[in-house]
Amino acid sequence: MSTYNNTEATNMLVSGMGGQANTALSYILLGMFAVMIGYSGITGFLVKRLIRVIKGKRAIMLFTIAGVASLSQNVVPVHIAFIPILIPPLLYLFDKMKVDRRGVAVALTFGLKAPYMLIPAGFGLIFQGIIVDEMNANGMAISLSSVTLAMIIPVLGMIFGLLIAILFSYRKDREITASKDERQTINEIAASEDDEVPFTKLHLLTIIAIIAALAVQLLSDSLVLGALTGIILMFVFTVVPFHNGEKVVTDGITMMGMIAFVMLIASGYATVLQETGGVEALVNSATGVIDGSSKVLIAFLMLLVGLIVTMGIGTSFGTIPIIAALFVPICIAAGFSPMATAALIGTAGALGDAGSPASDSTLGPTAGLNADGKHHHIWDTVVPTFIHYNIPLIFFGTIAAVLL
Repeated sequence: MSTYNNTEATNMLVSGMGGQANTALSYILLGMFAVMIGYSGITGFLVKRLIRVIKGKRAIMLFTIAGVASLSQNVVPVHIAFIPILIPPLLYLFDKMKVDRRGVAVALTFGLKAPYMLIPAGFGLIFQGIIVDEMNANGMAISLSSVTLAMIIPVLGMIFGLLIAILFSYRKDREITASKDERQTINEIAASEDDEVPFTKLHLLTIIAIIAALAVQLLSDSLVLGALTGIILMFVFTVVPFHNGEKVVTDGITMMGMIAFVMLIASGYATVLQETGGVEALVNSATGVIDGSSKVLIAFLMLLVGLIVTMGIGTSFGTIPIIAALFVPICIAAGFSPMATAALIGTAGALGDAGSPASDSTLGPTAGLNADGKHHHIWDTVVPTFIHYNIPLIFFGTIAAVLL
């Protein structure tokens, strides 16, 4: 293994950041577009209509919430920005129907994860694009369509976990006791439930901008161009006044800037691993374990390593460069196909979103469900999502690696 001083390692880290510059820019622009969509008020309009529809059985309500959350990753790429708008007005309804909020957290996390894992649009194009780029950079060629196919089996694990959570784990009544002051807070949060929000011209123009952004993205295979199209149209249509441009940029960076920064650092760190010979040393040390071992055991152990790495960082997108730098050489040595390798990398990355206390996919649901102070981040969001998603992901990811 080569030796480098601190200055050389830092320069190497900075030079390697360019590998994810396009992805980081995509995140920032999507953050700006999400802020603009929220500014238009269309999410509030949709929430009011949704509240009227889901006042039925609890299972239908939770499946509906999971479906609405799924739209936030691909069709209307607002990420977690919809949760503070959608969830707090529903808290009163949840308590009245004795809904277990852990089930709501699991439903929301499903919508924040499964769509980008499977569908190559919006955040899904970013996620799968990173896998393609990093696998190619580490010596294993693969196409975007192959990555999409490789993620089908792991996503089936997510669906399995969602069904278990809604139909079995959180079916029973769960009452939340609240003091008089706390009940008043809940009622104030839910007060806007009966307010009428009319469909306006701005809502129509926002829908046009969203459709145009999605069309440009699909035609050009560039999320940057798609997001820029949406942003420009929102200004041209005056949905967002020009004088609010600075605020939109600031809020967009606030929403997505940290993830973009983690991606840049992860890309630079992956470069350091490669250049210093760290990956080669790891592969050489792992060869003894790989020889004679079954692919099932190898895949399982690799996903456990991925779980440890991604749980600490808390972002699936940002850890892909690191995971790819570690996994691709080992997968080549073990004889895994490109699709099997993609399934392992994608699954390992996704493990960082479900069940990590530092993940947007757990912090977002908690932010909405704890608006009245009655939802515990660890026990009511992190633990349920870990059990219902990370365990099936490891199981189904292992199956995918063996079958593909």
